[in-house]
Amino acid sequence: MIYVTGDTHIPIDISKLSSRSFPQQKDMTKNDYVIICGDFGIWDNSKEEQYWLDWLNDKPFTTLFVDGNHENFDILSKIPSVDWNGGKVRFIRDSVIHFMRGEIYTLENKTFFTMGGASSVDRWSRIENKSWWAEELPSDDEYNNAIDNLTAHDWNVDYIITHCCADSTLALISDYFEHDKLTNFFEHIIKAQCSYHKWFFGHYHIDKDLNNKHICLYKKIKKII
Repeated sequence: MIYVTGDTHIPIDISKLSSRSFPQQKDMTKNDYVIICGDFGIWDNSKEEQYWLDWLNDKPFTTLFVDGNHENFDILSKIPSVDWNGGKVRFIRDSVIHFMRGEIYTLENKTFFTMGGASSVDRWSRIENKSWWAEELPSDDEYNNAIDNLTAHDWNVDYIITHCCADSTLALISDYFEHDKLTNFFEHIIKAQCSYHKWFFGHYHIDKDLNNKHICLYKKIKKII
């Protein structure tokens, strides 16, 4: 089984993965997955954060996540990447795994293209390298990695998992959030050239099927396989 949900902001929105809120987990094993669409909650290495990471690791399922804009990229960058199911990942715990930018993974015979990152609309009020990181948006190397991997897969995947979305998709949500290099890349490169079944993303704190292919998630936990 594979489920997907929106931001967890450890510890703010992690309770949706409790056994009470997500009872389906009683039938899951470590070979089943919950994918989180960014703003996972790697932040300060505090005791509270470590508690919740251990709590997730003790769940019957395996947790997978793309990074959002509200992550501590200094911490993430120090964790070595390894090959896993076709792409590069970082292991936060044995069964808490970071899906890296521009990678493609195979799970249950389905392919997943992942690309974390987004712009913080409140970055003016944050402190660089303490509560905001320039790495919240991908580097040129990460954009090129995405293009190279999609080219190797003939621009055809089953699912796309991101934190923010493409320009035209964002227009269906709100004019509050800004368009940037990443939303533009999603629009003119990914959406324009890639064949995919569904595209799931978080970031905007709503649960809404914008159309039959583009789904924004926050509180809802959606089964896809």
